[in-house]
Amino acid sequence: MKKIVWIVVANRAAARLFQVTQPTGPLEELDAFIHPEGRLQEHDLVSDRPGRAFDSYGAGRHAEDPDTAATEQEATNFAVQLSRFLHKARCERKFDALVLVAAPAFLGALRERLDEPTRERITLEVDKNLVQRKAGEIRGHLPVKLYSAVGG
Repeated sequence: MKKIVWIVVANRAAARLFQVTQPTGPLEELDAFIHPEGRLQEHDLVSDRPGRAFDSYGAGRHAEDPDTAATEQEATNFAVQLSRFLHKARCERKFDALVLVAAPAFLGALRERLDEPTRERITLEVDKNLVQRKAGEIRGHLPVKLYSAVGG
């Protein structure tokens, strides 16, 4: 039986979706996702200076730190967007197995946003930022036989 393995290669600003239909086959690019806000720096995302508060002791004041940095929130937003896409694709039976290749911090954010049935389809995770690399180079970071992890 022919198995379809999807490979998601991502960072906080972009993602590429590849497919493999043969155990040792090349990557076929299916789609690309761009999240321009993920490229912005903290000061570009937040227009206001942080709030000020009085020190608990003495007459000093200090800036309040936000609970979540704006760049981290944008990465989370993109992870949610990708997880919804993957959830829908899994429900439509578009892939049998999933491989995640992502920048280390984004890999964790993406994994946390995936629903349990989609997470169960993950057969391999590679914590590298390879979004800008060519398909052949990305394939070089994956096992020669991708189906071995799917049992095919």
